[in-house]
Amino acid sequence: MEIPKTYSPKGIEDKWYKYWLENKFFKSVPDGREPYTIVIPPPNVTGVLHMGHMLNNTIQDVLIRRARMMGKNACWVPGTDHASIATEARVVAMLREKGIKKTDLSREEFLKYAWQWKEKYGGIILEQLKKLGASCDWDRTRFTMDENLSEAVIDVFIDLYNKGLIYRGVRMVNWDPQGLTAVSDEEVIHKEVNSRLYYFKYQIEGAANEWITIATTRPETILGDTAICVHPEDERYRHLKGKKIIVPIVNRSVPVIFDEYIDRNFGTGALKVTPAHDINDYNLGQKHKLEIIDTLTAEGKISPAAGFYVGEDRFVVRKKIAKELEELGRLVKVEEIKNKVGYSERTDAVIEPRLSMQWFVKMDKLSKPALENVLNGQIKLIPDKFVNTYKHWMSTVHDWCISRQLWWGQRIPAWYDEKGNFVVAKTKEEAVEKFKVLSQTGANMPSDLRQDEDVLDTWFSSWLWPISVFDGFKNPGNPDINYYYPTNDLVTAPEILFFWVARMIIAGYEYRGIKPFSTVYLTGIVRDKLGRKMSKSLGNSPDPLELIEKFGADGVRVGMLLASPAGNDLPFDESLCEQGRNFSNKIWNAFRLIKGWSVDPASVQPEACRTAVEWFNSRFNEQLGIINEHYSKYRMSEVLMTVYKLIWDDFCSWYLEMVKPEFVEGISRPIDKSTFESTVLFFEKILKILHPFMPFITEELWHLIAVRDEKNCIITADWPETTATSSAILADFSLASELVIGIRNSRKEKNISPKEVLELVIKSNTPVVSNSWTDLISKLGNLGKISYSIQKTEKSISFQIRQFECYIPYSVDIDVKAEKDRLEKELAYNKGFLKTVQSKLANERFVSNAKPEILQTERQKQADAEAKIKSIEEQLARI
Repeated sequence: MEIPKTYSPKGIEDKWYKYWLENKFFKSVPDGREPYTIVIPPPNVTGVLHMGHMLNNTIQDVLIRRARMMGKNACWVPGTDHASIATEARVVAMLREKGIKKTDLSREEFLKYAWQWKEKYGGIILEQLKKLGASCDWDRTRFTMDENLSEAVIDVFIDLYNKGLIYRGVRMVNWDPQGLTAVSDEEVIHKEVNSRLYYFKYQIEGAANEWITIATTRPETILGDTAICVHPEDERYRHLKGKKIIVPIVNRSVPVIFDEYIDRNFGTGALKVTPAHDINDYNLGQKHKLEIIDTLTAEGKISPAAGFYVGEDRFVVRKKIAKELEELGRLVKVEEIKNKVGYSERTDAVIEPRLSMQWFVKMDKLSKPALENVLNGQIKLIPDKFVNTYKHWMSTVHDWCISRQLWWGQRIPAWYDEKGNFVVAKTKEEAVEKFKVLSQTGANMPSDLRQDEDVLDTWFSSWLWPISVFDGFKNPGNPDINYYYPTNDLVTAPEILFFWVARMIIAGYEYRGIKPFSTVYLTGIVRDKLGRKMSKSLGNSPDPLELIEKFGADGVRVGMLLASPAGNDLPFDESLCEQGRNFSNKIWNAFRLIKGWSVDPASVQPEACRTAVEWFNSRFNEQLGIINEHYSKYRMSEVLMTVYKLIWDDFCSWYLEMVKPEFVEGISRPIDKSTFESTVLFFEKILKILHPFMPFITEELWHLIAVRDEKNCIITADWPETTATSSAILADFSLASELVIGIRNSRKEKNISPKEVLELVIKSNTPVVSNSWTDLISKLGNLGKISYSIQKTEKSISFQIRQFECYIPYSVDIDVKAEKDRLEKELAYNKGFLKTVQSKLANERFVSNAKPEILQTERQKQADAEAKIKSIEEQLARI
């Protein structure tokens, strides 16, 4: 068949993805093979593919495709997260465009719109992942609000409540005034911002000219002050014991309290205490039994309890109060400072500490197995630098606020009577029965019950993901959960290590008694050339689908992983994708070269070709061992780079040049059958190790290189097995390649045409390479002859390879000054190199701890450098 001159990814990618789906190569059902399972971190239904998804899912696909080739039953479960806050915000915005307010709808009417929105937009990101080549078992696609998954969430809530691990109470929570819901500590992003620290004078009650100065960044909360607190050992304020202070504007008389919590060196050492609007103030208020005045509404406006500025926005009032107190002569000074302010991860609104009735999970005992089993290595974090971070967070974990003031999500299964008494039950009918038990006789039964209005935190559903996707709650002994759980690897971002990963581990031990996965691979953050995180808001994130259109999915996959070590940020540039595309073209052209050869079945394999085949076979197996080792340590970028160099350098630049037939009068000679078959076999092997990274081009070439039946696809081909390598032939090549490079560099330096046949003289009384390598060096260096001599060759170009002086006889006059400059530079480099090696060998600690083979290598480097220096000095002396 006609092979296209250039590789065109678009048609090929669509063709093969469709073919894989039709032949159910992604599908997995329990059988006798070893399972290999990954559950996808479910992207939000509001999401579209971004660069973080590209990185994360490329890594997952690489792991899944390799496991499939290794004969394992590879199962990659896809799905999406209902994302309560983000989705509800989208639906509210959609309704606003239609002129509909959420407040004008019943819960049922709103949820009908929400489900319509989800059905229309919720699957977009999964369809986009198919363009990337994601080999998920799409028949297993799950959604966190699927009926079975939602039922599991409710059952777990009831179970934990019955165990005394869920409780309801008034606590200080992180309140999102835009989303109108509580958010957990982990959903608050702390940003450093420019702020003002205001110093105000508060009058001491009964003393006309006595004042105390306090500092605050939040003047709007003055309206809720109920005490002034100072340190009991602060001499400046001892005289205030038993005194009261007048809060400005509201003229409220509040006590001076003394507590060691106060930092005497911050501000003035005097703190205004506003128990309703700061967690530390709240704790002080509880301790000293202070009045709590909630001066802010849920929307972040001043409440009637404040008495002033009612209904106005908190930030507007901040400025107004500062101005009013300045006019009253109470403003002492203002300092420009930088401080950390909490923002909602979902809406980017400034978080307001707020007292609220919420539901919580007790985390102290529940979280212990999740900490122990990471510290003891049962669950590995890659890279392990995150273990200490994990340990710190899990050792200081707070109770988890799980209620959200939303409609989209799993509704809390709590039922209330008219007096506010409640029971936890799955249905209203069950709740009625529980109230009957509570009332014993059935008398005084509530006439009606109402269900809690709140829904559960999205993470309260996704923490069950590795179990619920296999229906492990409703049907805990089913074949899927018994076969696929625990899963193998989880690939996710470090920023949700506690949001999601830790909680999945907690749920795994609580409900299955075993870890949910063995390894957590934590990706880095994709950043632009300026080091900024890629985001829509900054406008610095390319559209992944446009990148795929431009460079091909394989090119983008390679570009993402060329510079992405685990846990470290990826400095992304489009040139990486271009490099990936160029790699596709390199492989395509190598294939075209091989398929263009004519084969002579009768010809005998030349000795040089036999040597080349033996060398590449050893080189492939050596590198395959390194590749497998990198995989075992989750060094994904190193795997790719090793494969890349093996193909680009060893196979294309060396092996193919060694064995390709010579051109005689513009016509390529036939290649012998044995070398051709070995070359095709090598090409198939490199396609296999490349397939997890570049699935589309490898599948196309797999079918072009040989005639195969419809099920014989590279996606299910066997991963190559390592065989013995010959260290001798690898060493021979190492020297031969250095000689060839020396010849080519000499041609370049002296501007000698590659077509001009040269001679090489090596200063030695015995041959340094075998006859077969002599033939290969002659072919690659375009030499007519290689000879040996113990004499220096006059009128020649000289270069040093290890301990050998090499000469290329050449009659053209040499620029003496240029040659001297070149040799002096080379001498300076080698002296510097020798000094480094000698310093290492003089280090007793290094010598005593290093492996014998490493010491031998360093000593050989020393000997080679000394030989080179001697040779260069002799050459300079002759000049």
